[in-house]
Amino acid sequence: MPHEATTPEPASTLEAIVDGLMDDLCADLKRLAAIPSIAFPGFSPEPVLQARDLVVELLRGAGVSEIGELNLPDTAPVITASVPPPTPDAPTVLLYAHYDVQPPGDEHLWDSPPFEPTDIDGGIRARGIADCKANVMVHIGALRAFGGRPPVGLNLVIEGQEEYGSAFDAYPPTDPDAFACDAMVIADTGNLRPGTPTLTTALRGTADVVVEAHTLQAAVHSGAYGGAAPDALLALLKALGTLHDVHGDVAVEGLRREPWPGTALAEDEFRAVAGVREGTPLLGSGGLGERLWNGPALTVVGLDAPSVDRGASAVVPHARARLNLRVHPRQDPQQAQDALVRHLRRLRPFGVTLTVTPGDTGPGYEAATDGPAYRAARAALRRAWGDDPVHAASGGSIPLVNGLAAAVPGAEVLLFGAEDNLCNLHGPNERVLRSELRGALLAEAAFLAEYAAAHRPGGAA
Repeated sequence: MPHEATTPEPASTLEAIVDGLMDDLCADLKRLAAIPSIAFPGFSPEPVLQARDLVVELLRGAGVSEIGELNLPDTAPVITASVPPPTPDAPTVLLYAHYDVQPPGDEHLWDSPPFEPTDIDGGIRARGIADCKANVMVHIGALRAFGGRPPVGLNLVIEGQEEYGSAFDAYPPTDPDAFACDAMVIADTGNLRPGTPTLTTALRGTADVVVEAHTLQAAVHSGAYGGAAPDALLALLKALGTLHDVHGDVAVEGLRREPWPGTALAEDEFRAVAGVREGTPLLGSGGLGERLWNGPALTVVGLDAPSVDRGASAVVPHARARLNLRVHPRQDPQQAQDALVRHLRRLRPFGVTLTVTPGDTGPGYEAATDGPAYRAARAALRRAWGDDPVHAASGGSIPLVNGLAAAVPGAEVLLFGAEDNLCNLHGPNERVLRSELRGALLAEAAFLAEYAAAHRPGGAA
């Protein structure tokens, strides 16, 4: 049976309905978060399917009867569902989230078992409870708030392999009718800080490059040959040292960087979130928003070289590094990758020629924020949190956003949800705050009502 509710009109009605839903919503969130739905190679697929089944059960219980499934090669099932618009002039909104989660990592770093949802002060702790199962429950809670009969049409897409990546990232443009909508809510983000209503309006792009140095046929004695024999690791380190200037800013020509016009974390907040050791300076210069979101970042994410504990007294014949480049939301990631490849191929550290291999790229995204959906969203977030929303960005990429935007180029894309920058997503002791879950649910329900009202004859365009 669907959860019964009266279509809200007065502000107090919707708030009361949401507050009345919270206990059941948190209980169902715990059920979902207890399932280790890790869609990575080497993990059992059964929990992923178990999570899928529970999401379908919860959608049916919220009043959704049209539920399907998209199965693509080497990809966990994508749940699709729809609710027809109540009137011919009502808009359609696509709601997105994902039910898979990151692996827990070192479980000794958790204060409680990662797949035993545990109540904490103000919230619940578990792997994937913020990223992104709380956002799945926001969508289900919004359906419950309207008794399964929202004031707009809905297309729901609940993905099962977002964290690892899959064939679904590029699928939407191949079947645009399946994702038709006027606006979409991508609930895989959250607030800049708890209690600060936030619309994520930009995502950095990404590109990978592997660089390596080959100098000897095999390792040779460092005492007998060191000093003349070319050391591959030294050559590679010298090359990597050219990627940043003395301030730590990326020094590769052709990478776009601009001041960030929105809101960003204060430095002390960022230090706390990132776990920067006391006395250690941050990299780079300029505003944090510029460094994190509106400019490039280069990270050595992998290095093949002898380990300290097992290294022999020998000159290294081969060394390799994998670089991850994050780029300005409006820069073509292929162009940015080409700039990095050119930079590295021009180098001859100690006369050594480097082998440079470009890898995958993913585009960034920047939303247009002047349409009716954004006006409705700003009003809804203000209602939910009692303050004007800020615009922020994400240094991480969400490849599916570009796929959906390409499938439905006329739709407005909104990113908000129940996560926050302190929730430890992808790290130990991930948690969601009950206040953020409640705020995201109220914001989504209020958005659907506001957006529907704007499309009625005589409504605000």
